Amino acid sequence: MGVDKLTNDSGVVVVGGGLAGSEAAWQIARRGVPVSLIEMRPHVMTPAHTTSGLAELVCSNSLGSDSFRNASGILKEELRIYGSLIMRCAEAARIPAGSALAVERDRFSHLVSSYIKRSSNIRLVREEIIDIPLQRPCIIASGPLTSPGLTGSVAELTGEDNLYFYDAVAPIVTLESLDMSRVFWGSRYGRGGDDYLNCPMTEDEYNRFHDALVSAKTAPLHEFEDVRVFEACMPVETLAMRGRESLAYGPLRPVGLRDPRTGERPYAVVQLRPENISRSLLNLVGFQTRLTWDEQRRVFRMIPGLEQAEFARYGVMHRNTFINSPRILLPTLQCRHDEGLLFAGQITGVEGYLESAASGLVAGINAARLVLGLPSRQFPKETVIGALCHYVSASQSEAFQPMNANFGILPKPDKKRHRKADRLAIAAFSLEIAHDFEKTFGSRLDQQL
Repeated sequence: MGVDKLTNDSGVVVVGGGLAGSEAAWQIARRGVPVSLIEMRPHVMTPAHTTSGLAELVCSNSLGSDSFRNASGILKEELRIYGSLIMRCAEAARIPAGSALAVERDRFSHLVSSYIKRSSNIRLVREEIIDIPLQRPCIIASGPLTSPGLTGSVAELTGEDNLYFYDAVAPIVTLESLDMSRVFWGSRYGRGGDDYLNCPMTEDEYNRFHDALVSAKTAPLHEFEDVRVFEACMPVETLAMRGRESLAYGPLRPVGLRDPRTGERPYAVVQLRPENISRSLLNLVGFQTRLTWDEQRRVFRMIPGLEQAEFARYGVMHRNTFINSPRILLPTLQCRHDEGLLFAGQITGVEGYLESAASGLVAGINAARLVLGLPSRQFPKETVIGALCHYVSASQSEAFQPMNANFGILPKPDKKRHRKADRLAIAAFSLEIAHDFEKTFGSRLDQQL
């Protein structure tokens, strides 16, 4: 069946049922505009997805820090201000994770799917799309694992070759298979309580582990090109190759932790974060990898407490696709040459779960406004959401690369302050602008309805 027979001429088409597409569809529907949300799973799966659920989390189950000293914390609050579905479901599916927001991934996906299916303005269509729909407005939120057919269609329409990088996923182990006599629960500096399982290492244990890791066999990559790996998703073995202490000063840093058995700070610590509320499944924090499965069993079982670890999921590496957004998109996430066509999610070059949801929110709001005969809205650059949209649409870098929420993309306050105070000042300013922006265009839009 052709895609245009599946859509609604009076509304919006959204391609992709990930975080961005689900958020976009929700924002459109809550403004009274009909929307067809098209998702190819379960008929066609990706190398990373395992379910047919909307907004499935394929990598970590953490959505980042809640603190306003972190740009991720500001982004969360902005999403709340604008009525984000993804944030609503994340809060409902929250599990303990210190100062971070982590979710039980199956419950989170189930909640998003339930909201979408219950909306009278959303029609969920399970179909693979290989050509960009003719209907406008249309949002392409097909994600970093866009199918080859649609990828070719996007490349043909934009006139630009797609860029790409490779993303790595961390393994998950079962709690019951671990040696609890060698590990302990706790968070750095006691913040957040006993939300992480810590595997302390002596210097000798760390050195043996490092040597095994850098010499381990990795899975071959297909479709070899100029492989580019986004820094935040760097495979742990690649990071280890940067120097013997690179892990000890990176994901295995022991600061803020003391081994209750010795009362001392370990030389290094591997942290495991719960995947579900019962803590029966644990994710190896920072251990994205493309080691072969045999090597993952051999090397990661060298971690104290994981000698008999049972792997519920092995780490994998997969190709992520994104467009050259600065040449293609406006800050409203509309195409420069076709303003009825919008893009959202990681395909635009935003990196991260909530960043993807935020781009979906922007694209959804602007698509709805097009149907309602209202002008598109550019989110203020002083906010995290606006800064992300500005980055993907106006980056001056010759080698455009994905970007997550960070203070470097936000305007600086006029007065110089201590770094922590400076960040809090930026947070206060950004949220003030976000509230004012929502009051201005949010209330006016409601009046139009």
